[in-house]
Amino acid sequence: MQIRKATKKDAPAIVSLFNIIVDEMMLETIKRIDRSKLNIVIQNSFETPEFLGKWSQTYVATKNNLVVGFLYGYPAENEEKMNDLMHSFLKIAGLDSSLKIFTDLETLPNEWYLNSIVVDPTYQNQGIGSELLALTNSIVKDQNIEKMGLNVDWENPRAEKLYKSLGFEKVGFKILGNHNYNHLQRKIQ
Repeated sequence: MQIRKATKKDAPAIVSLFNIIVDEMMLETIKRIDRSKLNIVIQNSFETPEFLGKWSQTYVATKNNLVVGFLYGYPAENEEKMNDLMHSFLKIAGLDSSLKIFTDLETLPNEWYLNSIVVDPTYQNQGIGSELLALTNSIVKDQNIEKMGLNVDWENPRAEKLYKSLGFEKVGFKILGNHNYNHLQRKIQ
């Protein structure tokens, strides 16, 4: 397995993996959107320099040149810019440009936020997610940010237990869409 910075060519594979997260979140706004159109928005976003390293960091895990996992995150101060950029592709996808897919802010101030981490179900339980997560330490440290944050759904206590075993602590909670999430943070050494 190899982990590397994502490139524009990885966008279609990222879309497929990102849909796993979208399905789990069950946001009301997303339920009303034609999935093929949403995929156009996501793909266009992950083809931009901003999503691939300028404003955020996106990495992929590959096996035999196949993208089997990815992570995507950014400094908290970039969250609204990232959302606005994604929403700028609505019209290209044939969607109403006034639509807001992601309306709730997910970050807390002064953190690097792990927005998404997912591994293809076929490749889970092989340590890929752990290796992707381990990479975040150097990503965050390179940006001179002292803490990393993420949200974990109350309906996923197994994931929360894993994150806590890796040094994350609950610092608050968020309501995203109609789901409750614990906001966890870990200090970066």
